[in-house]
Amino acid sequence: LLITGLFIVSLAAANVLSAAKLISIFGLTVDAGIICYPLTFLITDAVAEIWGKDTARNIVWIGFVANLVMVFLIWIGGILPASPEWTNQSQFQAVLGSVPRIVFASMLAYLISQHHDILAFQFWRNKTKGRKLWMRNNFSTVVSQGLDTVIFGFIAFYGVVPLEILLGEIILAQYVIKVAVALLDTPFCYLLVAWGRGSKAQAVPA
Repeated sequence: LLITGLFIVSLAAANVLSAAKLISIFGLTVDAGIICYPLTFLITDAVAEIWGKDTARNIVWIGFVANLVMVFLIWIGGILPASPEWTNQSQFQAVLGSVPRIVFASMLAYLISQHHDILAFQFWRNKTKGRKLWMRNNFSTVVSQGLDTVIFGFIAFYGVVPLEILLGEIILAQYVIKVAVALLDTPFCYLLVAWGRGSKAQAVPA
């Protein structure tokens, strides 16, 4: 339950931060959601390692439904009449009024990349006979993050921005940072798996 909660919070925060702010990392301009979206891949890898791919898939679908509910509730909040004393409606819409094309791109990229991550993780787990957690964690995530970045970038921005900007400043910049975060989170994957195994063992009746 705790891991599922962390997954949903990371996913929701990534979507809000992506719409709210652009940041600069080593001279690369990326959306602020990049600081927490990679955590979702870390969590699904840990869940697949401990509880199996079916449980990981369930968490992905729970996150998808939760995100749709969040978008719907934000939309309701946006169309409700504003109080005369509140003059920030335009700022609210600018930050949280997601464009349908962006939402569709984000959700499609999320579903494809997360399900690929689970399948790839299981593939490398079988190949390594359950050893080398760092390998399956990184191999599955690096490719899945690439899928996520390319799918989202092309659906959301193709025809809106010049192709060279789409490929260089949006897709490549995002992917470089995501890969860096994926490589850095490997120790946390080991910690999360160790904690999860301990919790699972305690939950089994004697």
